[in-house]
Amino acid sequence: MPGVGKLLKQAQKMQRQMEAVQAQLETKVIDVTAGGGAVAIQISGSGKFLALKLDPEFLKDDPKLVEETLLLAVQDAAKQAKEHNDAEMQKITSAFQVPGFG
Repeated sequence: MPGVGKLLKQAQKMQRQMEAVQAQLETKVIDVTAGGGAVAIQISGSGKFLALKLDPEFLKDDPKLVEETLLLAVQDAAKQAKEHNDAEMQKITSAFQVPGFG
């Protein structure tokens, strides 16, 4: 089956590309802010949280507001990292064609 050899080579190439993208995602830094800059989060493209900064004045606000803003910032950072990760992986997997699965 000549198609199997080609498929195997294609899969190996995709694996190498995915490893390279995963390494790039580790170094990609996404900055997210919330509450008008009161909360700042850095997250890697792979989803690892790198830093969290809170404006000291913001901490004097209503605790419920602080909690909600912080939660929204964390959720937004995780969402942005996932979307970036998914987009980068999609670039690789969209090029991978399995015969018969058109």
